[in-house]
Amino acid sequence: MSQHPDTALVRQGYAAFSNGDMETLASMMTTDCVHHAPGQSQVSGHFKGRDNVLAMYGKLFELTGGTMRVELEGVYPDGRGHVISVHKIFAEREDRGIEMRGGLFFTIIGNKISDIDECVEDIDEADAFWGMGT
Repeated sequence: MSQHPDTALVRQGYAAFSNGDMETLASMMTTDCVHHAPGQSQVSGHFKGRDNVLAMYGKLFELTGGTMRVELEGVYPDGRGHVISVHKIFAEREDRGIEMRGGLFFTIIGNKISDIDECVEDIDEADAFWGMGT
């Protein structure tokens, strides 16, 4: 069974994220890519533009002291430029840890990621973990 190109792109993105390879991630996104993150925490909101999306990813690693890791559980393309991925995150921050399932809904245009909508298993717990910022 062959892998759909959109599936391959998303899997490559997860691998790059897991390795902290922001250069590869940048090459996979449109310049106007947007990441929509749920909740009210310091890493929630609409991050518009590739540089702002990558800066938010950097903040995730910074806030967790590099402990954040993501285990990809599944990738599901529709063949029309959309992919849903399901994963579990693990991270530690200050005196607490988090283990939570979530998913991303990708829009892909011209073999590049143009939009990412994020969903999490428990928004309140995610907000508590990430904190409201300083």
